Amino acid sequence: MRFIGGTVGYRLLKWIAPREESLTFMDGSAYAQKSKLEVLLGRRFFDDIQGQTVIDFGCGTGGDAIEMAQRGARRVIGVDIRQSFLDTARQRAIDAGLADRCIFVTTPDEPADVVVSLDSFEHFADPPEILRVMERYLTPTGRVVVSFGPPWFHPRGGHLFSVFPWAHLVFSDAAFLRWRKDFRPHQIARTVTECGLNMMTVSRFERLVANSAFRFEHYEARPIRGVRWFKAPLLREIGTSTVTCTLTRRSATTAPAGSRPSRRESPCTSAA
Repeated sequence: MRFIGGTVGYRLLKWIAPREESLTFMDGSAYAQKSKLEVLLGRRFFDDIQGQTVIDFGCGTGGDAIEMAQRGARRVIGVDIRQSFLDTARQRAIDAGLADRCIFVTTPDEPADVVVSLDSFEHFADPPEILRVMERYLTPTGRVVVSFGPPWFHPRGGHLFSVFPWAHLVFSDAAFLRWRKDFRPHQIARTVTECGLNMMTVSRFERLVANSAFRFEHYEARPIRGVRWFKAPLLREIGTSTVTCTLTRRSATTAPAGSRPSRRESPCTSAA
């Protein structure tokens, strides 16, 4: 589908978005003056983590981990591979008076009752392996809470590369990377996926879970706000804004791998 490339593609991208700062649709402003955790997972999430050990998988600079500790988690372990983020998060925990309950590491030192993953499953290079790692981090009765989006076929599913709706499905990798190098001159990526996007779709995520050690306890493919008819099966891939779910370990009585999740609504890194 990517049919615009070469110099023509590059010049069109430069005309549409001459500077990275002009791309304001992925700047986090949707959560300004709000709790991102509450927006994505609902208030009940904080009731569910009361007195529990939580791993914030892909914690970044620690804001969500600190909020979970402030709102009732017994202990929060922020996990990230970027040392600079961990250093910032540790200082933020000290400043908040939570250094004894909120730690930041590359590998957790104890199992958790809950593993939380926000805005990450569209970025992981090896999502099946990530699910296996998450299972190892859990207590026997633990659960994983996931929210990610937008998925690949959403109008902004290309994140930075969606300079207009579905642009990531129109321009070639070569045109995108030439354009991106103008404001990220040290990039070494050869493809869009090497910039931190794994082209995660709604259906692919469902298959990942179906073929993992987990099952869906709760599941919701949330449509683009204000467009409820995007929940129709034929439009779900292009109309889903966020996938939110709770995963628990599969038991001998659950549906076999390959089964689809029910449409029950949930109560509840590196960016391109």
